[in-house]
Amino acid sequence: MKYHAALAHFPKITYARYRKLAAYFSDLKNLWDAEFTELVQTGLEEEIAHEFLSWREHNPVEQLLERLELARVKTVSLDEPEYPALLKEINDPPHTLFIRGNFSNDAKPALGVVGTRKMSNYGKLACQEIVAPLARQRIKIISGLALGIDGVAHQTALENDGVTIAVLGGGVDKTTVHPTSHQFLAEKIIEKGGAVISEYPPGFQPMPYTFPARNRIIAGLSLGTLVVEAPEQSGALITAKFALDYNREIFAIPHPINTANGVGCNNLLKLGARLVSSATDIFETLSLGGFDQLAINIGPKPASSTEAVILSLVSKEPKHIDSIIKESGLESPTVNSAITMMEIKGMIRNLGGMNYIVR
Repeated sequence: MKYHAALAHFPKITYARYRKLAAYFSDLKNLWDAEFTELVQTGLEEEIAHEFLSWREHNPVEQLLERLELARVKTVSLDEPEYPALLKEINDPPHTLFIRGNFSNDAKPALGVVGTRKMSNYGKLACQEIVAPLARQRIKIISGLALGIDGVAHQTALENDGVTIAVLGGGVDKTTVHPTSHQFLAEKIIEKGGAVISEYPPGFQPMPYTFPARNRIIAGLSLGTLVVEAPEQSGALITAKFALDYNREIFAIPHPINTANGVGCNNLLKLGARLVSSATDIFETLSLGGFDQLAINIGPKPASSTEAVILSLVSKEPKHIDSIIKESGLESPTVNSAITMMEIKGMIRNLGGMNYIVR
């Protein structure tokens, strides 16, 4: 399949053009010997045929493959058995995926998780609360490595020993991963058994049009897509539209009616998206059995009566330490010491300003 991988480097290749070439050439190796007339006979536009011949002259197959090897990038093409079955079902699948990390075509269910880059504290906490139990149950979390909700989804999956896949709008090689502030996160995803993938070759810099294109891959790889937080005009809603087109489930988290960041989610709910208030909603909709039984043991367990009292007072709504001390009836040093240990053990989280929520 090395010629499929090489062809994927051609900037003007599309699924439709690939299909024309693959239908004409039983072996894509012959494409590298084809002349202009033969290329046009495949149905390729004359202008594109000229561009391909010029590009082919300056990009020998072996040179392209050597670059992939140096960048430790693998590929899987549409006609290979390792190609994701769900992605193959969409009407415009990428004919080749570039992969860094472990991207096995196994039977584990996958969920797309998307949202705005300019997330609110509510959106961040909601994403963490929903994704954490999903990741613990080995649901693959698919997202786009963007700032905001995407990054939180990936990070939460990693923190809960889950597998997560980042779909990029540019190259997957270390120096091209975008945004640069998430390059370390990309390496952690790979280190923990996940992958960064793209339909674009190493070195390809993301462009405005590549982000909507990569959103179709997120939706195509997933049984459903969860929109965590999205304003009225949001790339996350493009992903939801793709999911709808592919007859996949669309999930949305409800938001207060007076928040601009929640307009997209609330509109999706009005149009029939599945309302999500806990991970159980997703498991039940996707008929993923065994969750309720396994989830019983999930959650913080107090190691002392002091911790038990504090846990009874802390919820998903932020509570200031002064209120915890007052309501618990415990001495201030006792509460401060217990809260410090509970933070270390991951039982509660400090949101800043000494405001705490339960994990």
